[in-house]
Amino acid sequence: MCALGYDHMGTTTLTKPETPIRIDRGGPSGGGFGGDGFGGAEFGEARPWRVPDRAYRTAMWMGLTSIVMLFAAFTSALVVRKGLSDDWVSFAIPRILWLNTAVLLASSGSLEIARRALAKRIGSSFTGWLYATTALGVLFLIGQWTAWRELAFHGVYLASNPSSSFFYLLTAAHGLHLSGGIIALLYLVFRSRAITSGLQRRTAVDVAAIYWHFMGGLWIYTFFLLMTRF
Repeated sequence: MCALGYDHMGTTTLTKPETPIRIDRGGPSGGGFGGDGFGGAEFGEARPWRVPDRAYRTAMWMGLTSIVMLFAAFTSALVVRKGLSDDWVSFAIPRILWLNTAVLLASSGSLEIARRALAKRIGSSFTGWLYATTALGVLFLIGQWTAWRELAFHGVYLASNPSSSFFYLLTAAHGLHLSGGIIALLYLVFRSRAITSGLQRRTAVDVAAIYWHFMGGLWIYTFFLLMTRF
């Protein structure tokens, strides 16, 4: 922008202001939308906009709500099916499920240790504990497969009776969702250097931790449901 002025001859002239005009669109950091938008840039400039951290967490909680509704439907169907039928055949739950529970709880602990290492910017420790968490998750899935093989060895299959059908359904549904968590952990391992150096936000770590701990709590619920209904 320019300002109008007059010289000594009365001729109108245009003068340029000494300081450039800045546009401030709010936010303590000079950026709109909490520093993530375009505020604080010079006129004609634009800072790249990014999704706020809370949006990722909100999306995660919405996804977890759908999983809760799914397992609530399974639980309701199990209770109704067992109460209204006379063909329900109980069977012994494989003992390896106790070990699987301990493994999954240990994985939640190792993930929290990894997050503490990240807070201290200890990259090697952060990556190492992420590897440990991923390995424990894979070990849990192997244990679930071993439980299925043990049931098959004793002649208990998916279509043997309603109780075995629900056992396979619940454990398979949980295992499938846990596999998604393992994929997320592998992504964190792949991006661990960028995360610890600050080049990438740690939001992915926090969101993955929410999901993983939820999977641990969901398994405890599923395990005790199997223990009391079979």
